[in-house]
Amino acid sequence: MTVKAGEPKSRLDPEPIARRDFLGMSSLIAMAGTLLFSVLGMLRLPKAAVLSSPSKKFSVKLPEALSAGEAFVPPGRAVALFRDGEGVFAISTICTHLGCVVKPMPDGFECPCHGSRFGVDGAVSRGPAPRALDWLKVSSKGDSWVVDEEKKVPPGTKEKA
Repeated sequence: MTVKAGEPKSRLDPEPIARRDFLGMSSLIAMAGTLLFSVLGMLRLPKAAVLSSPSKKFSVKLPEALSAGEAFVPPGRAVALFRDGEGVFAISTICTHLGCVVKPMPDGFECPCHGSRFGVDGAVSRGPAPRALDWLKVSSKGDSWVVDEEKKVPPGTKEKA
């Protein structure tokens, strides 16, 4: 409904908003929205946005039926443990070529990505891996073994059983 010139204005017609008032209200609403989103962002800060990873030092109990030279790979770990007459040792199952997880075989390890092969002692028997698999520190703790994936030891280092 439009008001013609000379007609009285109805009391039900809305008051026109001045441009300056409209811009002032718009800036206040934008500021309130910005403040609200920044407060919501700050509330999320105390909670870490990263996933926890398993400890690099873990304890494992070897199966009694584990024969000499047979690999035991603990579930969820990139380590193979062996028991022989001299003691217990651990070898990393991370390929030294591009970091794939090698698979235990009866005669050693094989990389499924690029075909590198390693002996039971981790030595490279077929490339493209540039070096042998890493040996890891093992220590005894009662009837279980503690493996530290961060500490490398010279090949041939075994913990006496």
